[in-house]
Formats: sequence, C-alpha cells, structure tokens
Amino acid sequence: MNLVLCGMPGAGKSTVGRALAEISERQLVDIDAEIEKKYGPIPAIFDSHGEEYFRALETEEVRALGEGLIVSTGGGLVLREENVALLKERGKLIYLRTGLETLIGRVRGDTSRPLLRGDPAERLKLQLAARKETYERVADLTVDTDGRTPAEIARGILFWEMTL
Repeated sequence: MNLVLCGMPGAGKSTVGRALAEISERQLVDIDAEIEKKYGPIPAIFDSHGEEYFRALETEEVRALGEGLIVSTGGGLVLREENVALLKERGKLIYLRTGLETLIGRVRGDTSRPLLRGDPAERLKLQLAARKETYERVADLTVDTDGRTPAEIARGILFWEMTL
C-alpha cells in the first residue's frame, strides 16, 4: 500500500515525505521531482506548454507508480478525479492541512511555483479556498501540520497506518 501526501503548496509534502520514507524504510516518489527529471523545470513547462499539459504529465506519473511507496504529490494533482481514483487503487491519501500564515511563510521568496506568481499570499488564499474541500473529501487521513516537525507528522502517519 502506498501512502500519498497531498495538500497545498508549502504544506510540507516533500519534507514530510522524506521523513516518512526514512523512518518507514520505503522509497519516496516525489511526483514534481520526477517530472522535472524527465521534462525540465516546472515553471518552464507551464510557460511553454501550459497547466493542462503539466496536469497530464502528473497523471502519467501517477499511472506509473508501483506499490509500497511514499508519494509526494503536487498541490493540484488531486484536483483531477482520475488521479484520485488511481491513487486510491493502491494506497491511502493523507491531507497535510496547513494554515494560511504557515503556507505564506514557507513559500515566501520561492520562484519555482508557477501558480503562485505575482502575489503569493493572495494566490495561496484563493487556492486554499478553492481546494480545501477537495483535499478534505479525498483524504483518508487529515493531519494538521502547524507547529509540528516533519518527524512528528511522519510518526503519526505511520501509527495511523498500523491501525488499518
């Protein structure tokens, strides 16, 4: 069974994913990192081909996933129902719920997120309002991340997995 981390940009999916992979001795697959390895920087993909093309690349990566993995998704990956269905076939989705102020602090100065160009704080606020319901609906587990270390979050997720 895969453990799939989803949530807003800046929620800590990649960071918690690394901690979770380390303590569970599983392989981490970071969908955004896989796309960048194959196709180049995400901002360049958005600039040259657009968001829909990028979303199709995400779906390709989801289709190629194996079993027994820790998976870190991009913030918008679960907005496609096809992705959610594919992920749930082989795993559990974990929503890393993070407060707006924490998100803003974490992405400040990060230019690698094309959907946060312009005013990142305002963009995060709008995205959170638009995506929160979807994250909560698709999640098998919701974990509040504010004020917790990646290791604490990872241990909590593994404890939850043991109860399944």
